[in-house]
Amino acid sequence: MAAGAWGDLRTRVLSGVALVAVGGGAIWLGGYAFHALVVLACAAMVWELVRMTAPDAAPWRALLAGALAGVVLALTPRQGGLDWVPLLFLVPVAAVYVLAGQLRLAAGLYTVLILLAGLVLVSLRGQGVGPLLWLVAVVVASDVLGYFAGRAFGGPKFWPAISPKKTWSGTIAGWLGAVVIGLAAVTWGQAPWWLVAVSPLIAFAGQLGDILESWFKRRTGVKDSSNLIPGHGGVLDRFDALLTAAVAMAVLVLTAIALSMG
Repeated sequence: MAAGAWGDLRTRVLSGVALVAVGGGAIWLGGYAFHALVVLACAAMVWELVRMTAPDAAPWRALLAGALAGVVLALTPRQGGLDWVPLLFLVPVAAVYVLAGQLRLAAGLYTVLILLAGLVLVSLRGQGVGPLLWLVAVVVASDVLGYFAGRAFGGPKFWPAISPKKTWSGTIAGWLGAVVIGLAAVTWGQAPWWLVAVSPLIAFAGQLGDILESWFKRRTGVKDSSNLIPGHGGVLDRFDALLTAAVAMAVLVLTAIALSMG
């Protein structure tokens, strides 16, 4: 096996440990600490999105769009009272839409995804540590096992036109890792058994989030969304899967509630 396939492993591991320390601490503390981390992460992702889709724009414009997104999420309550939030979302979404050039519609919708995911994550932490830890663990397990299985086994590509590095071996390994997390939640966290079936669905949603960001990077001709995280690229590179996984989980929960009421 070529050594180059693992050349960035040490840097990725060190950065990963730092991310786990900061993220894990914020999740454990909850409240304003976790809310602040989500605000900063989402603001950084919107900043990266504008830099990718509007590379010729003045740097302050990307900073402004990111700051607007951060302010919006900072002003959203951690629980309840969300009726007015969609109107507030219009501010950063409109800013990105104006700046993003030919990709303005896609970038505007992606900004909505970022903000919704941030809102879901903050709301989820308000319900306790368990549900959020399960969601993060599913995404991390899918990503880590997918990375190692893809590098070790290779094989047919999952969607080569958009994400040339993603393989079927890595994708399936990610699903299996999610099942293991679901089983762990049932065994040690007393979660319901249906979580075992839901976990790979959430992992698949996360994998689609990775593919979605890959599409943006291919369209804009960039390798990474930024260089903020050594070995991982940008914040969007690291948390793209968590965005779609969080929103998918919210959709599943709302659907289940609607069906139970019907």
